[in-house]
Amino acid sequence: QVQLVESGGGMVQPGGSLRLSCVASGRGISINTMAWYRQAPGKERDLVADITRDGSTSYTDSAKGRFTISSDNDKNTMYLQMHILRPEDTAGYYCNVKGTVISDLSRPDFSSWGQGTQVTVSS
Repeated sequence: QVQLVESGGGMVQPGGSLRLSCVASGRGISINTMAWYRQAPGKERDLVADITRDGSTSYTDSAKGRFTISSDNDKNTMYLQMHILRPEDTAGYYCNVKGTVISDLSRPDFSSWGQGTQVTVSS
């Protein structure tokens, strides 16, 4: 079992900043990719940014230049630093981790989701 715990959400005024964290825990796992998704009410869950184990990152157009994704592989922790927040950034933000269960001889892949943390941008 891989458990993810997100934190750092909250309410902020337009133009403000927030830093989200996601900690992954589980025995016998190797993480390949960590990502942040977000989902606004009535909308689909969309990718915001992701980072691979070797540090390669990608962002959606709306996140480029404002958000920075980073990770600490030793701590199985991922961060999303968000600046210049806009009302349209309001959503539940979800951590997703993909990897391999290396303690299992068959080495199956896994994909786990966190419970989400709410970000509200409003004046």
